Amino acid sequence: MTTMINGHSSPCTQAYGNGTAAAQNGHADHVFDSIADAIADFAAGKFVVVVDDEGRENEGDLIIAAEKVTEAKMAFMVRHTSGLVCAPMLPSRCDALGLPLMVPPEEHTESHGTKYTISVDAKAKTTTGISAHDRALTCNLLADPTSTPGHFVRPGHLLPLRYQPGGVLARRGHTEAGVDLCRLAGLQPAAVICEVVLDNGKMARRDDLRVFSREHGLKLITVEALAQYIRGKLAKEGGDWTIA
Repeated sequence: MTTMINGHSSPCTQAYGNGTAAAQNGHADHVFDSIADAIADFAAGKFVVVVDDEGRENEGDLIIAAEKVTEAKMAFMVRHTSGLVCAPMLPSRCDALGLPLMVPPEEHTESHGTKYTISVDAKAKTTTGISAHDRALTCNLLADPTSTPGHFVRPGHLLPLRYQPGGVLARRGHTEAGVDLCRLAGLQPAAVICEVVLDNGKMARRDDLRVFSREHGLKLITVEALAQYIRGKLAKEGGDWTIA
């Protein structure tokens, strides 16, 4: 049995590392793209749509490497998402750029434990910071290892997020999925994410995201499949996925 994905015939037993797509995602009625194919697209600067568990947020994020964001790509992201664009980064990078948490840990009450820092804009070559051009430049600067706190103004229009060491193996969030995709693609460990929404403003769910991904030629994966891919990679190659 085959199913059309992104315009191509794909077997329902499409492999995800050391298991099948259906088995690794726990949904025989949903066929996703392989993690390896998603990593290849991601490394080339394309968006990947990443879905978390139906029992968690049950949302899909457009995710791209921060260093690969352009004005046109940011405009596409804002057009098809909630517009609350975030930039997952390593804790060490947040600290180096002087980006404290928006809310102290003892006052954090958000249900999923998302670690927002204070917002930022690029200081140079921007206007108000909200345009696609300005936000793309801010993303690029966040990914640039030579950037310093002085390259940014606070507050701004982009929200960095602190990554959980251990990535999706420790926390099944879009924050961790974004940085883990960067690591697997050999890019700077800073991503850009935002939730896909429908034209009516409601959140896009799995069936909606399959249609959206196919229409725009984007790979569609799950956080759980990404975690299983990394687990299989570590079992085969050894090493430790923990990084701060």
